Amino acid sequence: MFDLSIENLVFTVCALIGGGLLLVTVLVDDILGAVIDFDLGGVSLMPLLLSFISMFGVGGLFATQVLDVHGGQAGVVGGLFGLGGFGIAYSVFSLLRRSEAPPAFSTRDLIGQDAFVAVGIPAGRQGSVYVKAQGQTHEFGATAATDIPSGTTVRVTGVAGAGLIVEPIAVTPAPDAPSAGSSSQEGADRA
Repeated sequence: MFDLSIENLVFTVCALIGGGLLLVTVLVDDILGAVIDFDLGGVSLMPLLLSFISMFGVGGLFATQVLDVHGGQAGVVGGLFGLGGFGIAYSVFSLLRRSEAPPAFSTRDLIGQDAFVAVGIPAGRQGSVYVKAQGQTHEFGATAATDIPSGTTVRVTGVAGAGLIVEPIAVTPAPDAPSAGSSSQEGADRA
């Protein structure tokens, strides 16, 4: 049946302890990952190491019990299984990392963006503005140093608590284009 030699004991401990800690790590949101704070391509190193250890134990037991090889050969088979477990865990955790939602934006991220005044802003008092961020329109309380009527486009210049500090966007007048009368006048002057 099951031969309880030292090598089988080592493989069994690796499989049980590595698998158990991997399960705890996955279920309790990477508590053990805080001990080793490294990552590999955005994936925490702890689940990868635990996957290797548990699959090393499973591969070693497979080698001694099914293939009937022992010693170094069983260690090599265990190592190959461990590398396979490492690769599978890396693929799964990498896929999970890519499927996470992007981090929420901060009001500080809005500085420099244009906004639309929804409720007029009296000088030094509160009004509200609409700002487009992350593909959605958000409404924020806003204040300004000057009176800004609703419907005005403004630029966010700072953050005050949960509200925004805005200022009107200076409109630069377009250079005067020659009018129809002036071009006919120029033509008359040339003739």
